[in-house]
Amino acid sequence: MEPLSRRHVAQRWLARLALTAAGAAVALPLVVAGLRSIALVGAALGGTALTAAGAWWVLTRRGVVRALAVLLTAATPLVVLAYYDRANLLWVVVTSLGLWALAVAAGRSAVRATRAHEARLRERIAARPRRPFLIMNPRSGGGKVGEFGLKEKAEALGARVVLLDPDHPQDVAELARRAADEGADLLGVAGGDGTQALVAGVAAERGLPFLVICAGTRNHFAMDLGLDRADPAACLDALRDGVELRVDLGYVGDRPFVNNVSFGAYAAVVQSPAYRDDKVGTILELLPDLLTHRAGPRLTATAGDAVIDEPQAVLVSNNPYRTDDPAGLGRRDRLDTGLLGVLGVKVDNAAQAAGLLMGPRVASGLTVATAREVLTTADAAEIDAGVDGEALVLPTPVRCRVRPGALRVRVPRSRPGVPATGVRTDWRRLRKLALTMGRTAAGRPHRPGA
Repeated sequence: MEPLSRRHVAQRWLARLALTAAGAAVALPLVVAGLRSIALVGAALGGTALTAAGAWWVLTRRGVVRALAVLLTAATPLVVLAYYDRANLLWVVVTSLGLWALAVAAGRSAVRATRAHEARLRERIAARPRRPFLIMNPRSGGGKVGEFGLKEKAEALGARVVLLDPDHPQDVAELARRAADEGADLLGVAGGDGTQALVAGVAAERGLPFLVICAGTRNHFAMDLGLDRADPAACLDALRDGVELRVDLGYVGDRPFVNNVSFGAYAAVVQSPAYRDDKVGTILELLPDLLTHRAGPRLTATAGDAVIDEPQAVLVSNNPYRTDDPAGLGRRDRLDTGLLGVLGVKVDNAAQAAGLLMGPRVASGLTVATAREVLTTADAAEIDAGVDGEALVLPTPVRCRVRPGALRVRVPRSRPGVPATGVRTDWRRLRKLALTMGRTAAGRPHRPGA
């Protein structure tokens, strides 16, 4: 008999809880509503499709049609809920959704211990830097540099700090190169992802470790590194007790990026001078022509064997984003796969817009791919691009590539923000966890591959 550890026992019961809750979520409507459960599902699917179609018309129409589409988008969910309530089945729907949420949460917890370690970046013990050089943007993230006393804390740890002057723009890449020439043995940035990427490029070029201080607004790169975005000062712990990670670095032309490059509608919108002062108004004004190809260049993106003709938007990311887990959208499981992620959106009507909500496996308007290189061409000499949130205009064709393991990132040994990466609700694996662990506990060891 093989005794199970506490962790394995907990996994077994979490797997059983997940399967039981999922079964109850499906059985409850069938038991209470009987054949009416088909109507429940139909109302949900129909309401979702109408809401998505309404949203498409809001974005692609103007005037009276847009106003009617706004009403449709807002009213459809309310009508569906009223239908459930009138049929005295609203409690069934709410309870079933709650059971399903419990099943998903328990399932992820059960699988986490067996798979999370597979997606963790490998850490290497790193010596304390002797001459770290940090660039800080005092306006980034609404003034986090001053709010958290980052300059003073960094200097107390032996770092040389340069504060950017908002009124006199400086070339941060040149500042980093000059510091490297003067003997800096670590480069770091407290600022947004765009600034992070420029200095990261210099660090990769010189073979120096790079320190991310999450003082920007979104800090997506810091999030995927597992840093605690709520406490930028904690990033400085890497200067005294740090470990090193090897991650990939993306390039669009010769410009590095740590997160993504976007082409198409979004990139064109953020180029507008009016976008900064009136984001919503600018989007509603420009999108109808951009989404229906009445304005803007016609793009073609090629990623390996995948060719995306005339998409409204293309997103090329430094390692793929999750697409099959709604709870993980906007996250990357890994930063060291040596691959670019590619998402292409081509939607020509309301039906395709509704299909996007069904996920990448069935959505005809969504292309998901990976490649080491992505080439974007257009019927124009230049195209708008968003590179880690920075609005640029690039000459065509635009080549994106990835340099595997090019960046040495220094992070704190203790990172409370480390995400539970690589964890999805795998029902087949949950069944095996629930059943095979039970056989092992009963003295019947699980045979590999069973």
